[in-house]
Amino acid sequence: MRARTDPRHARRPSRTLLRGVYLPRMADGAAFAMTTYGIPLLVLATTGSATLTGLAFTLEWVPRLAAFTVAGTVVDRHGTGRVFRTACAVRALVVLTAALVLTVVGTASTAATATVMALAALSGFATEFSYAAAETAGGRASRTAGVGAHRVQSVLLGIDQSAMLAGPLISGLLLQAGGPAAMLTTLAAFSLLAAALSPREGAVPRGEVPGEDSASGLRTGWATLRSLPALAWLVGGLVVSNTAVALLQAAMPVIVVTKLGRSSADAGLIWSAAAVVSLLAVIAARRAIDRWGLWPIGAASAAVAAAATLALSQAHSYRAYLLLVAVLMAGEGGLTVVLRTLRSHLIPPEVFGSTLAVTILLLLLPFPAAGLLVAAVPPAQLGHTVTAAALLQALGLTAAFARLRTLPAARA
Repeated sequence: MRARTDPRHARRPSRTLLRGVYLPRMADGAAFAMTTYGIPLLVLATTGSATLTGLAFTLEWVPRLAAFTVAGTVVDRHGTGRVFRTACAVRALVVLTAALVLTVVGTASTAATATVMALAALSGFATEFSYAAAETAGGRASRTAGVGAHRVQSVLLGIDQSAMLAGPLISGLLLQAGGPAAMLTTLAAFSLLAAALSPREGAVPRGEVPGEDSASGLRTGWATLRSLPALAWLVGGLVVSNTAVALLQAAMPVIVVTKLGRSSADAGLIWSAAAVVSLLAVIAARRAIDRWGLWPIGAASAAVAAAATLALSQAHSYRAYLLLVAVLMAGEGGLTVVLRTLRSHLIPPEVFGSTLAVTILLLLLPFPAAGLLVAAVPPAQLGHTVTAAALLQALGLTAAFARLRTLPAARA
């Protein structure tokens, strides 16, 4: 890596990445995982309703989609550090306010239900701004690494998977042992730590972000994505794949707690165990890409993910869910390394934030729809819904990688 960096940075590249990119990403990743997996558990524990849990999942993801209509442009204009710190601080404030309200009014009240539903919406909105800023910083580090971009991305993904390992399990254990206040206070602490670790940076020069592009960030990002067919096909396949993943993520608290009769800690354990396997898959994908390239590893990861989801649709025990979700997330880990590597190589730096926002916006579209499905479908019928999503996932990934096989950018 030293040979490819500017001489100014050649002396301490690892320290620069650790302090400027990896450490803030670790703290924000923990807060992200606790928000994503812990808040649906909190809603189920507070309301006892599968319908409200599904609606809360939708309320968490709809604001995230709204955030990405402007997040990329805001990051391009104001810089990653400023946006990252502000988003983390806002999330901490929202979470601490919710913890205070739940402590005062208790959990068995209409006010508590309204509080956790509002928490899902507001925390999701702030989380996506911090994520957009962190991803933009990671993309910049990948471009600096040159042909070693997939190594930087595998480290970043390893951080994300490690956070997913700890976040769901910590959320479930804290909720079970200390109640909502303990879980929310810990989440706020990670958010404040992320804001404190974010490095200061100079103001973004006005000439680097054209006013017209900033005013129409989504249009700019969409035009860029359409001009990159390899990235567009991969994103399209992953949108279909995410439909199945989102449905499983939204339904898991209901399946584990209501259908299987297990605890909230057991629900968190499923995703934490999956993160261990996914982390190992990320490490393996990094080395495999060095040897065989992007397309073969992406196609193999897609096959693993699709097969695991099809098997999950027929699972009926906690152990089966635990093992198969782990296999699914291993495949997803390999796919994410491929996506991030391709994205960091192909997207021009001057519109990276806007294009990143469009790609993530597309990838997140299935999540609010999954929450509505869980709210509408009786728990006993969720297995049939998962089967249909698994078939769509297999078809979508097959079509995407069949097309990618013919594109030089994906085979290089």
